[in-house]
Amino acid sequence: MAEPNAFNKRIIDEFRANGGKVGAPFAGAPMILITTKGAKTGQLTTTPLVYNTDGDRMTIIASMAGAPKHPAWYHNLIANPKIEVEVGTEKFTVTAREAKGAERDMLYTKQAAKFPAFADYEKKTTRKIPVMVLTR
Repeated sequence: MAEPNAFNKRIIDEFRANGGKVGAPFAGAPMILITTKGAKTGQLTTTPLVYNTDGDRMTIIASMAGAPKHPAWYHNLIANPKIEVEVGTEKFTVTAREAKGAERDMLYTKQAAKFPAFADYEKKTTRKIPVMVLTR
């Protein structure tokens, strides 16, 4: 298992100690932990993310706060779409796929309506920020 950076490690530890609840800067936001297999390294890495729901599916956005490139976890999901997630105290396996076209736009808009920072991220970058759909 690859060691997360200090920021992510603090969020992961807090998430697991408090049944999925975390404080600043994500206080009140629905959080998920995803454990992906590295596209290049094959190592498992756990990443905390804000997520949304769409019916019985969960969605995560590869915004990387509007950085010019996709986060590593996005590439990991494309290469290895079967992952383990933690929501609250529950752990289960999902399959990820990238939403495209109108579905992607609808899911991104839904997330940005709940969390306006996502609208800001989109303005900060020229890349089309991917939306990943997670299904049990």
